[in-house]
Amino acid sequence: MINNESEIPGKIEETLKNIREKNPLTHCITNRVTINDCANASLAIGGSPLMAEDVDELEEIITIADALVINIGTLTKTQIESMKLAAKTATNTNTPIILDPVGVGVSKLRNDTTIYLIENNDIATIRGNISEIKAIAKLTGLIDENNTAKGVDVNIDDIITQENLAANGEIIKELAAKLDTTILASGPIDILSDGETTIAIDNGDDMMPLITGSGCMLSTIVGSCVGGSAPLEGSLVAILAMNIAGEKARAKVDANYEGTGSFRAYLIDYLYKTNAESLINESNIQIL
Repeated sequence: MINNESEIPGKIEETLKNIREKNPLTHCITNRVTINDCANASLAIGGSPLMAEDVDELEEIITIADALVINIGTLTKTQIESMKLAAKTATNTNTPIILDPVGVGVSKLRNDTTIYLIENNDIATIRGNISEIKAIAKLTGLIDENNTAKGVDVNIDDIITQENLAANGEIIKELAAKLDTTILASGPIDILSDGETTIAIDNGDDMMPLITGSGCMLSTIVGSCVGGSAPLEGSLVAILAMNIAGEKARAKVDANYEGTGSFRAYLIDYLYKTNAESLINESNIQIL
């Protein structure tokens, strides 16, 4: 629980310390396009990633895991079966589940899978872009907006700005309360809510969406951070670490006249160098 902005520095320091000391085993059933980057991101922040999805070993693995990350980016029937078994087991063992509903709103398969996982399991954190979060809000009857999803990318009409920050913050807060979870909606301004506390984070860089997997990496980092702390605090540290690493990576790319390939490598470098002082001093946070 975070009641006011004065509590945030202490929460950041404590949470990051816990993550690094615990080295949480982060079990991921994730996007096959980005699986290597997700593993490296988890390692960099202090987690211990394990990418397993065969039904014959899932239950054994989840009994020892500190968090389960489910990313629906490259769905197959076999993977959906694994996701359902993994989520059921994690719910039974009180292992926090982090759901990344990639592309929800695009197809019936993604919609049905996302809603099944939410309705039948205890989800600790849902991490998606604002279009994906609004798609869930529509599917669960919270809103009736009819924006068209744009693949796995955010719809231009949904982009979070200072002008619509309060309205989007209220939607995310209400959805988090309705689903009894923590929600992290990422975009130019990120919004995080557990249904009680709602936080806007104005950090990051516009080069981040130009590499494949920045969102998937973030969800895995959320998994490692929540595996070592509480959902709200862990999600906050995860988004700050990712965004501030992105800012530093962009500065280095620009200084060396480089591009997105170098940015991707530097992003991992700066995730590894994450420290509480940087997260506290360089964050731009507002409680809504």
